[in-house]
Amino acid sequence: MTQVMTLPQHMRAVLVLGTPLVASQLAQFSVQITDTIMLGWYGVEELAAVTLAGTFFFIFLIMGAGPGFALMPMVAEAEEAGDEVRVRRLTRMALWISVGFALAVLPLMWMSAPILQAMGQDEGLSLIAQDYLRIAGFGMIPSLIVMSLRSYLSALEHARIVLWATVIAAVMNAVINYALIFGNWGAPELGVRGAAIASVTIQIAAGIVLWIYAARLNPEQALFQRLWKPDWEALVALLRLGIPIGMTTLAEVGMFSASTIVVGLIGTLELAAHGIALQITALFFMVHLGLSMTATVRAGRALGRRDELGLRRGALAVTLASVLFGGLTVILFLVFPAPLIQLFLDPNEVLRAEIVVLGTSLLVVAALFQFADGAQAIAMGLLRGVQDTRVPMIIASLSYWLVGMGSSYLLGITLGFGAVGVWWGLLLGLLCAGAFMSWRFWMQSSRIGAPAR
Repeated sequence: MTQVMTLPQHMRAVLVLGTPLVASQLAQFSVQITDTIMLGWYGVEELAAVTLAGTFFFIFLIMGAGPGFALMPMVAEAEEAGDEVRVRRLTRMALWISVGFALAVLPLMWMSAPILQAMGQDEGLSLIAQDYLRIAGFGMIPSLIVMSLRSYLSALEHARIVLWATVIAAVMNAVINYALIFGNWGAPELGVRGAAIASVTIQIAAGIVLWIYAARLNPEQALFQRLWKPDWEALVALLRLGIPIGMTTLAEVGMFSASTIVVGLIGTLELAAHGIALQITALFFMVHLGLSMTATVRAGRALGRRDELGLRRGALAVTLASVLFGGLTVILFLVFPAPLIQLFLDPNEVLRAEIVVLGTSLLVVAALFQFADGAQAIAMGLLRGVQDTRVPMIIASLSYWLVGMGSSYLLGITLGFGAVGVWWGLLLGLLCAGAFMSWRFWMQSSRIGAPAR
């Protein structure tokens, strides 16, 4: 008989699993932060170009990561139900999909400049972005493999190895960036190409570490034996759940990415300030994202046990953790916005003062959507955990694009409020998504007590 956990016990379980997951998300994002800081020191034009390139890369990464995200709740449910064979089958096919998608999008990375120019971006910035993507694009293969292996290990609650692999990769990235961007320690000065080389190198290193650990974790699963053999039932199951997850995440990421395109239409100075403010906001969002992953694993295991009460208490525990952190973030953004912006700029940058003023105004708006952003992330993680993905996809598409992006363009471009207007639109989109996804989970959570499907 399953032991009934109290709310404090659920809080402790959330902290035990969530702490390394949150830390690994922060370490992973520190790679991007390091790129932004060092390229900001290297030059404002390079920073703006890699902001565009990173947005372009990340859109396709999220599209390809859907089945990897789906792997987490499916493995958690199968593991809780004691179905080791299904764990193996699902993980193998997630790797298949990861490699196949990465190879399919490589040509788009190679030809990214004309695509960015067709979106109205500056020709010079687009060419610099393409220089970055022609190298960084090859990192799509190890990046998606890493995401699938992270989902597998996290679902089995082996999150510490995910953390350490990510920390090692982040340190490597900082060292390689310092050498290759600026030409330190006798290395050639490669600028954005150096940052791209660092990105590919660390993803390969992280993939090797996680692959070896996963192979040794449960040898009886024979996880990587006969990896070439297709398993169409498992592959279809992953796609059925993973495509809506990928589209849901793409809708959110796409909103922020599209906001970068819109701000790029306003000006390079605004784009640089937007890029910095977006990096800072995304850094703090990594905590909510780590908690969202925790919610997915805990909900997936509750689904495997058919434990409705455990699901609801676990959901409340992870939501409380998100709300508490959101409150701390609001205080920080309102009290110390300028020092946060200044971290990303060379003290001798001639446009430093203007960028700080613009970035500060954006962070003030960002402070207002912390609770909404956290709410939608946690609700999305819980819905994934109980494998409810199609309706959330519709909610996300309408909230982020019809409400969020529509109002961003209206306020920022049509009504002329500039970058600040774009960010007010983002706030409206997040509020809509947070409210409806939370409602969806709490109204639908009782179905977990139904007979097994």
